[in-house]
Amino acid sequence: MLIKIYDTNPNPIEIRRVVEVLRKGGIIIFPTDGVYAFGCNIFNASGVEFIAKLKEHDMRKANLSFICHEMSQISEYAKMDDVSFKLMKRNLPGPFTFILNGSSKLPKLFKNKKTVGIRMPQNNIALEIVRELGNPLMTSSIFTDEKTTEYITDPELIEEKYGHQVDMVIDGGMGGLIHSTIVDCTEDEPVIIRQGAGELQ
Repeated sequence: MLIKIYDTNPNPIEIRRVVEVLRKGGIIIFPTDGVYAFGCNIFNASGVEFIAKLKEHDMRKANLSFICHEMSQISEYAKMDDVSFKLMKRNLPGPFTFILNGSSKLPKLFKNKKTVGIRMPQNNIALEIVRELGNPLMTSSIFTDEKTTEYITDPELIEEKYGHQVDMVIDGGMGGLIHSTIVDCTEDEPVIIRQGAGELQ
């Protein structure tokens, strides 16, 4: 199922449709401020495992991130010191993934993972979905194959390629090709471990 939602002013009715799919255990593909991504409710164990398999990752080793809509939500699921809090406050929303130590509130499925990737993309569709859902969205970007870049940027072609594997594809306009910048905040000093779209302030 392909539905159109506009980033500038997401339709609340359509956002609720998406959230209903997520609450029923569905998997979506949605736009971020970079590449399109797979997403599911973080409490949906089978959905999380399915996305990990789609990405051909072992769940124990998969680099899965949470999308949060505000700093207070991040603090529920991850540990932040003053340095990481100020850094994130300056740079979010934006095309970054911050690696943080997980908190005790992580869902059972993530208990064996010491760290969690946190995203707050500069994309109103993603943020409104999380706001309406009431908890973070587990996310992982769709595949990047240089030969078929249109299949990760054009929502209609994304639906053609992945529509049979997911419950809903959100058309939020053409997607990008550049991934988020990854910043490791688990040690004393933050370290950029992948330079992507975001320029750290």
